[in-house]
Parts: sequence; structure tokens; C-alpha cells
Amino acid sequence: MSKYNFDKIIDRSGTNSLKWEISDGELPMWVADMDFETVPEITEAIMKRAQNAVFGYSIVPDEWSESYIDWWKKRHHFTIEKDWLIFCTGVVPAISSIVRKLTTPAEKVLIFTPVYNIFFNSILNNGRVPVECPLKYIENEAIASEDSEAGAGHFEIDWELFEKQVSDPQVSMLIFCNPQNPIGIVWDKDTLSRVGEICAKYGTTVVSDEIHCDLICPKGEYIPFASVNEVNRDISITCIAPSKTFNIAGLCSAAVFAANPVLRHKVWRGLNTDEVAEPNVFAVQAAVAAYKYGEEWLDELREYIGGNKMLVKKYIQENIPELRDVSESATYLCWIDAGKLPDICENVNMEPARFIRKSTGLWITDGSVYGEAGRGYLRMNVACPRALVEDGLDRLRKGVKLISDKASSRNL
Repeated sequence: MSKYNFDKIIDRSGTNSLKWEISDGELPMWVADMDFETVPEITEAIMKRAQNAVFGYSIVPDEWSESYIDWWKKRHHFTIEKDWLIFCTGVVPAISSIVRKLTTPAEKVLIFTPVYNIFFNSILNNGRVPVECPLKYIENEAIASEDSEAGAGHFEIDWELFEKQVSDPQVSMLIFCNPQNPIGIVWDKDTLSRVGEICAKYGTTVVSDEIHCDLICPKGEYIPFASVNEVNRDISITCIAPSKTFNIAGLCSAAVFAANPVLRHKVWRGLNTDEVAEPNVFAVQAAVAAYKYGEEWLDELREYIGGNKMLVKKYIQENIPELRDVSESATYLCWIDAGKLPDICENVNMEPARFIRKSTGLWITDGSVYGEAGRGYLRMNVACPRALVEDGLDRLRKGVKLISDKASSRNL
């Protein structure tokens, strides 16, 4: 029997929610923000701190680093040393700071696409050049069974292209997403080792964004990039946080760790220079409570999200033949192949996601924002009560039908 009620619909209107600042009749399933109440002990920790009623500057106590160390050792079988950890206000500020500190203007930063769109901002806004290495979709020989978390194929790295790009002396950094957002790839040990080997060969630093690491299918397990071998450990900087896992992104609490003392010093200097290394009054308490009390909640959450993702896969298979869910086993995001729709939408004069929002109120994300390799896909966030997922799928079906009908009528 479930201890937590993930079916409960929370009214987030009037809370200055980025996700829910919408027009009447709209359903937002775009930004990576969950619609579930967080772990009760996190709320209690915040309220207890608030009762003090003095909100001055905060320090980072030992219990903060200990909570990360204990969690990663228990959940991910990897020991993070206390000296490796640095507090920061968010993974994105950390990545942007690292790009500024460890690369120079006009240098190139490589990314496997489709990938989290803000990586492009961290590169371009700092005067660096993004280099896309598109992932390849490989059709599986056998169609996956209905109870499988995988689809009919999988994404993998184009190794020949990757090494060619990394061998360019101007490519000084790889921003790596582990697990991969938006596809949901949980990278295996051999892949992580090979990425590290190639980057080490050409002197390329790896910045591994592992913010989605706890959001794996119930039977799955993620592997920290730095845990694979000494090479990966020594060339990498890892960004982690409780924010996606426990839905506390608005509290601005994250961490960076690096085993290599030279890289760690540069990161520490960069974060402090950019003034993103000091906690607000709730950031430490929330992280400690999350990692101390959140395990049971997280296990139930993973089961619930897994059910939502399977619902999406089955619904699309049975009701929307124009689409195909090719999501893999991590994150609460569904990656949907809409490759049959772009040609149709040329006659509709707008991309599928925009048309679907305009015609049905369903707000999902067009894959093109995640790089050229994302063109022809849609991203849908299903970290919400099942009733909202069902509503979203019904709107998606109606939107796709309207696209097809509109295109057909124009072709008559």
C-alpha cells in the first residue's frame, strides 16, 4: 500500500509558478518541474528554519556534505570524498561558471544532441561555440514487449564522429548529460569508459550533469561518470542536486564535485567569483532533509512515474499511429518521435508542438530546441497525477488528428 498520494492534484495557481502561468484551458507538460508535493520532512525542515524569523547569511555545515556522501554511497555505490564537494546555487549556474573558467572565448564545447537546451545557453552566452554530436537511433531486432521500459530501438553515440570532433584542438570541453535529458538514456559502464578514454586522449575536460540520476525506472540504476575508473575521475567535474529528484528546484540547492585537485580549485574559484557558492537560508536544510528522509518517497515516486511512462507508450501505440514513443528508462520525460508530422505541418504553417498547444491547450516542447538532432520529436513531462497524463494524451491525440485533417483538406 502506498504511503504517499501522487494522484492528488495540487492547485499551483497564484504561486508564481513558471509552469502554471498559463491561459485558461491550457495544460502545461513542458518544463521539467513535477506537480507532486515533496517529501513531508523537507517541508518540515523549511518551516522549522522559518520559525526562527531571522534570515541572515548562511554557512555550509558538515551535515550538508555528509548527506551527499551517504546518499551516493548507499544509492549509487560510489564514495564522494568530503573535500571534493562544493556548494552551488544550481547546476545551470555551475555549468555556466565552469565554461567561463575552464575555456576561453571562441573555443568549442561538445554536446551529444538532442540534449537539454540550456546547455546551448551556457555555451553561446559565454562566447563559446557549441559542437553537436548527434546520437544515432538504432532499431532493435525484436520489438520490445509491452512491459518493457524500452521502446523498439535505442540511441547510441556515433563513436567515429565523436572522436573526430574531440580531436579538434579547439574542442576543450564536453558537457555530458548522465542520464540523458530529454531521451532518458542511462549510460552503461562501457559507454562511460569509452567517452572518458577518448576525452582523455585529446585533453578534453568532461562536465557531467547528473541532476536526473535518481529518476531511473524502478529496476534500473545509473552509474556516476566519475565512478567508472581513474581516468574518468581525473578528467571530470560532476554537477548534482536534490532539485529534480525531490521537486525543490526553486530552493536553489546543488553541488559540484571534482576529484582532480587542479580542476576542483578552478571550479571553486569560478563559483566564488560568480557569487553562486553561498546558500540561501533554506538550501542546506532542504538538501539534508531530502537525502536523510526521502528514500521511501523516491521509491514510490519512481514506481508512479514508471506507470505514467508506460501509460504514454501504450496509449500512443494504440491511439496515435502517427507518433512513436522512443523514450528510454530515465527521467520523467517522454521523448516522442513525430517524424511523420513535420511534412504535414508545412501545410499548417507551424511546428507540431505550437499547433497542438494552440488547438488543444496542451503545452509540450518541440524537439528542435534540443539541437538539430531533436527536430521531428516532441518532449512531454509526465511527472504529474495520472488524471492529468490521461488528459494530456487525449489532447495530444486530438491535436495530431487536427494536424492530419487540416493538411489533408489543404491537399484536396
